[in-house]
Amino acid sequence: MEAKSILRDVRMSPRKGRLVADMIRGKQVEEALAILRFTPKKAARLLTKALQAAVANAADTQNVDPDRLYVKTTYVDGGTTWKRFTPRAHGRATPIRKRTSHFTVIVDERG
Repeated sequence: MEAKSILRDVRMSPRKGRLVADMIRGKQVEEALAILRFTPKKAARLLTKALQAAVANAADTQNVDPDRLYVKTTYVDGGTTWKRFTPRAHGRATPIRKRTSHFTVIVDERG
């Protein structure tokens, strides 16, 4: 049985989060946590929280042994974008897009 965890409106662009999410897809949970522990990116810390929450959801709702779980899918979608403006020369303004992300981690029991 699958278990899912979603972190919403993380203040990070989806492109940066996808770099880390691609590293743990398909791995065993222990191996994925080890990879994330030694990855020096902000997305690694956030994906660790999401992965631990998904494992806790699986252990709590389906009574699954956490040692048999693997990361079935993980993806990072774009969230809402904050729009700001910065002043430029001659009275102009340039838009600034502050992007947010939704981190989704799905774990499943290895067959």
